[in-house]
Amino acid sequence: MTGDGSAPQRPPVTDEYPAQEPPRPPEPPQKTFEELVVSANSVIGLQMENRISSETAKVEDRVEARVTRDVRVGDRVAIPAGARVIGSVTQVERGGKFKEQARLGIRFHTIVMADGTRMPISTDTIVRQGEAPTNGTAAKIGGGAVGGAIIGAILGGGKGAAIGAAAGGGAGSAMVAAGDRSTVVVAPGTALTARILQPVTVTVEK
Repeated sequence: MTGDGSAPQRPPVTDEYPAQEPPRPPEPPQKTFEELVVSANSVIGLQMENRISSETAKVEDRVEARVTRDVRVGDRVAIPAGARVIGSVTQVERGGKFKEQARLGIRFHTIVMADGTRMPISTDTIVRQGEAPTNGTAAKIGGGAVGGAIIGAILGGGKGAAIGAAAGGGAGSAMVAAGDRSTVVVAPGTALTARILQPVTVTVEK
């Protein structure tokens, strides 16, 4: 008791072992990057992803492909196999029935990496050309006429043969128009080779 009758005050109790912060986990090492330059005239192997036909394609239609083999700069992979490549149709010429050859041109302008990073590229135009119609066309027309003559003879004798020949010739011409037009089709899975016209700078992790 103190002189005034109150209980003596005790000093506050302090923890001899103050709480310590848990150790912080070590910070992950900072990622470092380097730039790789794919030189002009480098070649990229591609495989088509969508179908393009000279009969239906229009200029600026989208074209998609995938890189089929790693593009390296020294011992480093700059553009890995599997990267998507996007381009467009640049030329469409529909072939005629007898002389003109169909022609289809495509060019690629963007690479899309696995993480979604997009990089502009410039490639030369890849041109595919259809086969020119040959003398087989005339043979098919003639064959149609001969076949019509045979059928006409069976149906109506000599007069029927003449009618059948005319009908057969017409049928032969229709077949040529529908099936012998020069056409270019670049189907999915088609292997292509694109040459880069300007250097491409790629940032990769070390």
